[in-house]
Amino acid sequence: MNILVVDDEALIRSVIKEYLSLENFNVYEAEDGLKAIEQVKNNNIDLVIMDIMMPNMDGYTACKEIKKIKDIPFIMLSARSEEYDKLIGFDLGIDDYVTKPFSPKELVARVKAITKRNTKTNSLEIAGIKIDDLAHEVYVDNKQIFLTPKEYDLLKYLMENKNIALSRENLLSNIWGYDFYGDDRTVDTHIKTLRSRLGKYRDIIKTVRGMGYKIEDKR
Repeated sequence: MNILVVDDEALIRSVIKEYLSLENFNVYEAEDGLKAIEQVKNNNIDLVIMDIMMPNMDGYTACKEIKKIKDIPFIMLSARSEEYDKLIGFDLGIDDYVTKPFSPKELVARVKAITKRNTKTNSLEIAGIKIDDLAHEVYVDNKQIFLTPKEYDLLKYLMENKNIALSRENLLSNIWGYDFYGDDRTVDTHIKTLRSRLGKYRDIIKTVRGMGYKIEDKR
């Protein structure tokens, strides 16, 4: 698997490359957004790890341009942890957001979680929401909506476990697939954007106070 690491700091690129190479990933490098776009054009990149604040072209802009070329998973790196910054990234369709400084081992675990394929091919339907897992599509009142990969996985897991209260730790473990180091606002941020995309069915995702979330199916 080919992974592109984009950061204007050579040391950070070197450390990430070292850890990924130990897991047999093939690593390409770029020092800014413009060079990242060229790497994607010239190589069969499967996943991008990209810093946000870079010269010449920032990570958000580069992400937009790269997704016009190829729809591939993204992990964004940033020294800032504000919810607003995360929401921008998730709205662009990124899969994960890592705040600097970070553990290289954790980053590798996140890469593995994203690249792990789900082979289930079932369909799920609650109220007016339907998931066609074979086609990897989501419909609201028979109209297709478009979710990021993490939003899709989160909605699917909630629907598979309907009427069950799921803790944030449970969701982090099963959706992100790693031991989470940091606060659990990652789940809250994804729930917020997912509710927005579900429109009039946003309230089907219930907040379980002091614990996490669940989807209610009253049929």
